[in-house]
Amino acid sequence: MKTRIKELRARYDLTQEDLANKVGVRRETIGFLEKGKYNPSLKLAYKVAKTLETTIDELFIFEETDLE
Repeated sequence: MKTRIKELRARYDLTQEDLANKVGVRRETIGFLEKGKYNPSLKLAYKVAKTLETTIDELFIFEETDLE
């Protein structure tokens, strides 16, 4: 799964730590999300999307292999 978290985070001048604090996770979790190494819960995906003023669909890019 690919994400636009890093791109949108930069738009709001947020560090990984800043975003992590806003959504209630560790900085490492944001790093793993940005690298596509962690699939978030729906609740976390919603919090990140809301914080970055976007939708889950715009934030996370699913590929066919992700859905199998």
